[in-house]
Amino acid sequence: MKLFSYLKGDKVIWVIMLLLSLLSTLVVYSAVVTLAHKYKQGDTEFFLIKHFGLIVSGFFLAYFFHKIKYTAFSKISQIGFYLCIPLLLFTLFKGVSAGEAVRWLPIPGTSLTFQSSDIAKIMLLLYVARTITLKFDQLQDFKGLTLHLLLPIAIICGLILPANFSTAALLFLNCLFLMFAGRIKLKFISYILLLCVGFGLVLSLLIFTVPDLIPRGRTWKARIENFASNDSKSNYQAEQAKIAIASGGVIGKGPGNSTQRAFLPQASSDFIYAIIIEEYGLITALLILFLYLILFFRGIRILRDSDKTFGGLVSVGLAFSLVFQALINMAVAVNLFPVTGQPLPLISMGGTSIWFTMISLGIILSVSNSNNDKTEEQLATD
Repeated sequence: MKLFSYLKGDKVIWVIMLLLSLLSTLVVYSAVVTLAHKYKQGDTEFFLIKHFGLIVSGFFLAYFFHKIKYTAFSKISQIGFYLCIPLLLFTLFKGVSAGEAVRWLPIPGTSLTFQSSDIAKIMLLLYVARTITLKFDQLQDFKGLTLHLLLPIAIICGLILPANFSTAALLFLNCLFLMFAGRIKLKFISYILLLCVGFGLVLSLLIFTVPDLIPRGRTWKARIENFASNDSKSNYQAEQAKIAIASGGVIGKGPGNSTQRAFLPQASSDFIYAIIIEEYGLITALLILFLYLILFFRGIRILRDSDKTFGGLVSVGLAFSLVFQALINMAVAVNLFPVTGQPLPLISMGGTSIWFTMISLGIILSVSNSNNDKTEEQLATD
């Protein structure tokens, strides 16, 4: 196809982006029926046009970022990391509140909002990759590791934590994975995991004894208790998702034939995977899982082919971040995890989260593009 002559980098990733985006458009159009009747007098086309516009503009962002030399993101991360700190603080105190959480900031002149944590996730992963690349020798003792890596990670995750526990926890685990990929000593990573277990136990104790002491403590407590119980009333969303999955079967009911979209409050976002299974069946659901795993594999392959540590770590770190989030979303949909509020990357209806997903993929493609250019140069000189 002539189109691919303009798209540089890993062609498989471009295909995955296109396939998941097309599926997203179809499923979102079906899943927003309830929202359309509630807010737009049944006008589902409003949500379809908005979602499709975000996807198209997201592809333009991915194209723009994949044309940038990936080494530029090293300097950008150094500035962006420090800018994220006041941005996250401003969000905590002056952000837009929705669903008992203050996570969003409005985009002036539009009706759109964005989560500052989306920017912080990308910047922190880039910053960690840069730090491992430039200060690897200083990270060989725990004191140096704490100063140069753990402290910056703790600051960003700590600022995200009060409003969004799941995002903070996933981001911290993503950073640990990046440290593992960057060949940080396993004993240090083990120490950090033990510290995390201790922190988790203390936090759990506080949540169940004095939940009002912690912002959103009661919300976290309720989610854990609801997940642990088998009460269908307290687990309403999970129960409706399981009904959707069970009624979908192997091949599904067919596009637009979902019934549970009328009962799932987050049918087009957090629980869209359940709607996919209901309408398109288990086979399509497994295919989606396979596409995400291929995306992660391509990220690992870019790491393998990269002769620069920073580029390789960036590609595998961002790929792992997206795929790990997708797996968590799927686990919530099938009731393996408590509700987290994490969207399904490239598929869930969301605002600017689609843009940040596309930006992450654009950065991965930038690294891949650089690897391809070097390969072509080597072939030309052989």
